[in-house]
Amino acid sequence: MSTPVSSIRNLGPAFEQACARAGIASAETLRALGADAAYAKLLETGTHPHFIGYCKGAEKLALRVRFDTLKARKYDKGRDSLDAALDKIGVIKSGA
Repeated sequence: MSTPVSSIRNLGPAFEQACARAGIASAETLRALGADAAYAKLLETGTHPHFIGYCKGAEKLALRVRFDTLKARKYDKGRDSLDAALDKIGVIKSGA
């Protein structure tokens, strides 16, 4: 049986469409892939998903670190120079 991605709490139709473009056709497929692989597939197909809002605390922090690492590998080329420029004008601190 195939359950829609949008059946997962806090995942709506827009996210379901992004998953479909990434070849993730069901909630079962999304769960089987796991967060890291699903996030990478979304990035590969041009979707830049918002960070996951349904987890909290240490779990969310750990996931954020992993997702930022995945994104930085392929999808944030030139990010270091952008961060340096933003740090220089006082918008962020480098490494933030």
